[in-house]
Amino acid sequence: MNKIMFVCHGNICRSPMAEFVFKDMVNRLGLSGSFRISSSATSKEEIDNPVHYGTRKKLAEYGISTAGKYSVQLKKSDYRNYDYIIGMDSYNIRNIIRIVGHDVDGKVGRLLDFSDAPKDIADPWYTGNFDETYEDVKKGCEALLNHILSKTTPEAV
Repeated sequence: MNKIMFVCHGNICRSPMAEFVFKDMVNRLGLSGSFRISSSATSKEEIDNPVHYGTRKKLAEYGISTAGKYSVQLKKSDYRNYDYIIGMDSYNIRNIIRIVGHDVDGKVGRLLDFSDAPKDIADPWYTGNFDETYEDVKKGCEALLNHILSKTTPEAV
């Protein structure tokens, strides 16, 4: 079982976008039983709020629903329970480490660090550009999935 936690500041824009894009990719490959995929926030500001309208609207263009998703905060125990804790930007990474403690197992990283163009993913809460965020999230999710599949034996997937 591959366990992935996507993390952003409020868990209403980027991390749920990554969660549901990644779930869609895994489902299309028939691998949903081999993955546990979630998302969370580093802050408490949006706890229990639904996914941002802009993210819902963008994902709906691709037939992806976020129904039933409400913001939750990352917990220290998530470090033990997940194989990958993936932040959307450098600020998220600092706050992830603040919450989980030291990253002794190398589980924490930025989503686009798995791609050929490592960088922060802009927060559409501030930019208003959900199209650009979606393209970056999709690229990062594809790269992360390829990374995981390249490290996994066929029996383990």
